Amino acid sequence: MFCYNCGCHLSEHDFCTACGADVSLYKKIMYVSNRFYNDGLEKAAVRDLSGAVNSLRQSLKFNKNNIDARNLLGLVYFEMGEVVAALSEWVISKNMRSDKNIADDYINMIQSNPTRLDSINQTIKKYNQALVYCLQDSKDLAVIQLKKVLSLNPKFIRAHQLLALLYMDAEDWDHAQRELKKCENIDRNNTLTLRYSKEVEQMLAPEDGTKQTPKHKKDDVVRYQRDNEVIIQPLNVKEQKNSGASTLINIGIGLVIGLAAMYFLVVPSIISNANNESQKTIKDIGNQLDVKTSRIQELESELDSIKADNDSLQKELEAFVGTDGTIKTMDSLLEAAQNYLDTEDAVSTAEYLETIAEGVNLEETSDSFKGLYNILVQKIGPTVSATYYSTGYSAYKDEDYQTAIVNLKKAVFYDAKNGDALYNLGNAYRMSENAQEAIPIYQKVVENFPGTEKARKSQQYLDQYVQQNAAN
Repeated sequence: MFCYNCGCHLSEHDFCTACGADVSLYKKIMYVSNRFYNDGLEKAAVRDLSGAVNSLRQSLKFNKNNIDARNLLGLVYFEMGEVVAALSEWVISKNMRSDKNIADDYINMIQSNPTRLDSINQTIKKYNQALVYCLQDSKDLAVIQLKKVLSLNPKFIRAHQLLALLYMDAEDWDHAQRELKKCENIDRNNTLTLRYSKEVEQMLAPEDGTKQTPKHKKDDVVRYQRDNEVIIQPLNVKEQKNSGASTLINIGIGLVIGLAAMYFLVVPSIISNANNESQKTIKDIGNQLDVKTSRIQELESELDSIKADNDSLQKELEAFVGTDGTIKTMDSLLEAAQNYLDTEDAVSTAEYLETIAEGVNLEETSDSFKGLYNILVQKIGPTVSATYYSTGYSAYKDEDYQTAIVNLKKAVFYDAKNGDALYNLGNAYRMSENAQEAIPIYQKVVENFPGTEKARKSQQYLDQYVQQNAAN
């Protein structure tokens, strides 16, 4: 422990032996900060991440310069899926102590991987979008968005908790319990997780003696729907009793009146309508026959034209498939895209693309073909370029210049910004005494990477070639 006033190492006394400052209270503050740090370290070791965060925050309240506590707090945040909070703590730690600080390694671990950075950005955006969906009461969309978040960052506790809450709202208790179990595996004593788990367990296994939901009495009416109308029919309604004789008389009178009305009113009208319909049907059938006869003739003419067009298209299709294999090339490109989406293996995807480039002239392909091909090249470019550069540079060091040229050309093709690959490609041509190829490459290095050591050396080699040509 060092004196806050002069920076000298403190002894067991309550004053600084160098400057005489009273350090008794300062020592107590440092001891408390270290005690909270040790407590946070023990809690993090048993995956009590929430408790560890509280202890480490207390430690930093007493001593904001406690680098170990701040770095550990960043690690705990990272383990909880809070990558932004973790980076914030590590950046603060690095600014406080720039030398011999392990926070540098943590920051470089994340920033050196563009894929991981993009995944972090996507996670934050999708989680925020899920919150917006929740506020808009679009809970199904929020569930889908949260599943995408967790596929990118499975340790994001807040996303697990929000997804569990949505499942609880939908009364899908089994899925809610699964999400909460995942939260407990990450952080054992998270208060919010424990509260949700208690509610879910009560719903899945209610305790004895709990009041059951009272059953509603059976409705006194029967409801059913016809089209857009709801019809309600009362039950247990007693009808007035009529005598049997009067009922039979009324039924008989009704039958007689109904038969008479049918004979004098309904039957003549039905016969007349039937005759009219028959005449109309006969006329319609005659018209339809004339139309169909004309249509048959038109269809026969169209059929002959279609057969001729079909023969022509068949010949074009045979030429399209048989001569340049364009369909097969498209299948290969789609296989390359599928391989990248399934595995994200840049090297294997590059093998697909190289096979395609060898078998077809890209300039003669369609815009959509070139567009998809270029997108795949951009996606895998930096990773594949680094792989080819490593292989090519090793061959260059072993003086296998032909192998070096092949691999370094591919490295430059996949990433034009890879200045080291471009510079060493020029060196490989120069060492293989191929000045015609080396000169334009050195010129590109000078143009594209001005002010760098590579550009300076490239200019020296260009000047040497100029002097040699002048001497000859």
